[in-house]
Amino acid sequence: MRLDVLFVNGRFTTLDPDRPAATRLGVFAGRIAGLDEDLDGLTAEVVVDLGGAPVVPGFNDAHHHLSMRGQRLRELDLRDGQVRTLDELYAKVAERAAGLPPDAWVKGAGYDQNKLGGLHPSREALDRAAGGRPVWLQHVSGHMGVANTAAFARMGFERVEDVPDVAGGTVGRDADGRPDGLLAEQAQGLADAVLRPVPFEDFVEGIALAGRVAASEGLTSFTEPGVGRGLAGNGAWDLAAFQEAVRRGVLPQRATLMPGSPNLHDIGDGWFGLDLGFRTGIGDDRLRIGPVKLFSDGSLIGRTAAMCCDYEGEPGNRGLLQEDAEALRAFILRAHAAGWQIATHAIGDHAIDVVLDAYEEAQARDPRPDARHRIEHCAVTSDAQVARIARLGVIPVPQGRFVSELGDGMLAALGAERSLGCYRQRSFLEAGIVIPGSSDCPVADGAPLLGIHDLVNRRTASGVPFTPAESLTVEQALRAYTIGSAYAVGEERHKGTLSRGKLADFVVLGDDLFTVAPERIKDVAVLATVVGGAFVFDGAGLSA
Repeated sequence: MRLDVLFVNGRFTTLDPDRPAATRLGVFAGRIAGLDEDLDGLTAEVVVDLGGAPVVPGFNDAHHHLSMRGQRLRELDLRDGQVRTLDELYAKVAERAAGLPPDAWVKGAGYDQNKLGGLHPSREALDRAAGGRPVWLQHVSGHMGVANTAAFARMGFERVEDVPDVAGGTVGRDADGRPDGLLAEQAQGLADAVLRPVPFEDFVEGIALAGRVAASEGLTSFTEPGVGRGLAGNGAWDLAAFQEAVRRGVLPQRATLMPGSPNLHDIGDGWFGLDLGFRTGIGDDRLRIGPVKLFSDGSLIGRTAAMCCDYEGEPGNRGLLQEDAEALRAFILRAHAAGWQIATHAIGDHAIDVVLDAYEEAQARDPRPDARHRIEHCAVTSDAQVARIARLGVIPVPQGRFVSELGDGMLAALGAERSLGCYRQRSFLEAGIVIPGSSDCPVADGAPLLGIHDLVNRRTASGVPFTPAESLTVEQALRAYTIGSAYAVGEERHKGTLSRGKLADFVVLGDDLFTVAPERIKDVAVLATVVGGAFVFDGAGLSA
C-alpha cells in the first residue's frame, strides 16, 4: 500500500484512549490509515516532517456563524477595542460614510452597550454622523441593532412615528414615544427585509473570507446555526451558496448547516420539514444538514433572555420569549416527530424550562433513541435543570469565550448570586453530559484556542474570576472542542480523535497545551491546519 501522505516527527495527542500518543500518522483518501507501527514498511507520495511540533485533533466549533462572520469582516468593526466610547463609534460611522456614495448603506456590527457606558447608539446621533445615508449597526450579540432615520425610510417608514411594535421583539422609544433606533429580537426583521439576502457572490466571498481566517486559527469543522430564512440566516439559497463555496474550493472547513425553523414547512403526505423530505444528516463529510435551529428567547447582555426572575437593577424586566410557549412546543413536537435533531436557542432559565418541557413531551409521544436534541447557549441553569438535561440526554452548547468577552456584562445582568449558575461547564460534565466547544462567532472571537483558554481560566475582560468552580482542565477543554463537538451532531465515528479510519483533520501547534502555563494558552500559535491530509493553512512552511 502506498499512502498519499505520511506525517513524521510529530507529537500527536490523539485523544484516543487505545493509543493516546504517536509520532507518525499516515493518510490515504483523506482518512487516517494508521499511526506509528501501523505504518511500518509503507511508503508515501509525500512525506511531511513536522519538526517535533505538538499536534492535536482538528478543532470543531459546534456553534459558529461562519457566513455572518464573513459579512462582518466586510463591515465596520465596532467591537470592544475598536471603539471605547459612543463618540468614537459615531466618528467611525462618519468616517465610513464620507467614503461612500450618498445613497449607500453604512453597516457595522459588534458594539456592546455594556462597554459604552450602558448606552446604545441613538437614531438622531447616527443621522448627524451619516450625512443622510442609511445606517444599520448590529449589536455584538446579533439580537438587536440600531437604525437611523434614513434607514427607517428605506424600510418603508417616511415618518419614524409610523414604525409599529413587533411581536416577539421590541422597538425602542424615547419619552415621546418616537423610535430611538433600537430594534431588538424579531423587530430586527424590519431591517432584514431590506438588507437581506446579501447578493449571492458577496455571500460566497464572505464564506471564503471567513473560512481563510478560521483555517489560520485551526478550525477544521464547524456547525453553522441558522441558515436560510430566519433571524440568523441570510436567504432562501444559503445552502446553495455553501455548495458553491465547496465547489470552488474556497471553504476549507467541513460544514454542518442548521436550517432556521422558518424554512421547515408542510410538504405533503403528512411530512414536515424541507422540500423532498430532506432532514438532519443528509450530505457528505464536507457539507451536510444538521439540526433545525429555532429561537426561544434573546440575549443575556442585552437583557432580553427569558428569565425566571428580574434582571439585576431592572425591576419588572425578565426578558421575553420570541414566540409564545405553545408555538415553541408545537414546532418542537412536529420537528421531533419528523425525525429532526432540534437545536433551540435558550439562554434564560425560564426559556430553558419551556424547551425542556417540549423536548420531554416530544420524546414521550414519539420515542426516538439518542435524539440528541440541543440547547444552544443554555446559559443560566439551576442544579435541578442540569440534572434534568442529563436525564433527557439533551446536549447543552455553552460558549467559553463569552466569559472573557461578555462576562462583565453578564455579571451585571445577573448579580453575584445568580451568576453562579451562568455558563456552567464542569457541572454538566460531572452530571455525565457531553459538552461541545463553541464560540458563537462573530458574537465572540472564533479562535478555538481562545475558547479553550477561557474554558480553563474563566476570567472576565476586567480580570474578575467568573465562577471558577466551573473551570475545566486542559484535556476536558480540548475534548470539548474535538470529541464533544463531533458528538453534538452525531459525527463522533468520523471526527474528534486521531484514530485509524477517521478523517485526517488535525492542527499543528507552536507549543504543548498540556505543558504551557494555563494563562498562556491564548498565546499558543497555530502553525498549520490540515483537513483530509491536506494543508489548508501553513504558517510555518511545513509543506514546502
